[in-house]
Amino acid sequence: ASGSGKSTLMNIIGLLDRPTEGTYFFDGVDMLDSNDDQLARYRSKNIGFVFQNFNLIARINAIKNVELPMIYAGYSAKERYERATELLELVGMKDRMKHQPNELSGGQKQRVAIARALAMEPDIMLFDEPTSALDPEMVKEVLDVMRQLADSGMTMLVVTHEMGFARE
Repeated sequence: ASGSGKSTLMNIIGLLDRPTEGTYFFDGVDMLDSNDDQLARYRSKNIGFVFQNFNLIARINAIKNVELPMIYAGYSAKERYERATELLELVGMKDRMKHQPNELSGGQKQRVAIARALAMEPDIMLFDEPTSALDPEMVKEVLDVMRQLADSGMTMLVVTHEMGFARE
């Protein structure tokens, strides 16, 4: 229900917020002993975020949006392009990789956002209402990608009101 702490929990797990009490170990590392710079580095390498509003950069195309985290991580242009192309193919968007976000449907934008979140090969993917901003007909294509990731062994935390997906 609204106000139950879902977003707070996601922010703590995603290393965006710190808990007021308790402990938090991620892969054996005490996150509460880390400073903000260490948390940012850990977050960028280990956690993939997919938000309900996509958070794509409007002025760059799909492949550049997927390459973005790899730029900050120091990947070469060739490595970024190859990895981004593979990821866009994985989510069924390779044929739209040169399109700007305003040329994509909501479901296509969310699949690009998933590809971007996968760019750094995260240990966990956090999905915050990944289908709530989509038209009902677009929900299936995003849920299919999420099921594919889950079937491949990806650790995922999903906050959703799509109870059909949550039950599977």
